[in-house]
Amino acid sequence: MTAMSTERATGGAAGWSRDARDLPRPPIPRAPVRWTSAPPGALDLLAHARRALAEAAEASAPNERFAAAHLAALRTTAAVLAARARPEEEKPGRRRPPRSAWQLLPQVAPELTEWAAYFASGARKRAAAEAGLPNAVTAREADDLVRDVEVFIRLVVRLLGLPPVTVVPPQAG
Repeated sequence: MTAMSTERATGGAAGWSRDARDLPRPPIPRAPVRWTSAPPGALDLLAHARRALAEAAEASAPNERFAAAHLAALRTTAAVLAARARPEEEKPGRRRPPRSAWQLLPQVAPELTEWAAYFASGARKRAAAEAGLPNAVTAREADDLVRDVEVFIRLVVRLLGLPPVTVVPPQAG
């Protein structure tokens, strides 16, 4: 692609600004699929993440959708930590300050670094949404997060080497 066609494709350099909604989502790393068994704790966390995502999809209020979707991302991250993290040996007399799951994720799964930063950036909005602050998030932000977390869960399932799971809606009756 030439410099001129690149500039045209991106909207040109002069006078062009991007809206926050147009920012790219984190990439989806391609990993070889290996069917393995993840620890039961990781599988439980993924099941909780899927339920939280289903709750998010069903919620009518943007604050509720955003908070539930962000919780699903956090539980999915916890599943990765449960599957891949190894305990560190601590030096006597030295304790590390607590770190968030978003800080730990890149250490155990470097391919998810951008996803960790993306979800970490939404932590304050989640807190505001859970606190019930009016207009903490827009309907579009909530919908976008629900979709992004769905992609994240599928990615983590693949990275952990688990078979793809399709969610079947409950049958009436």
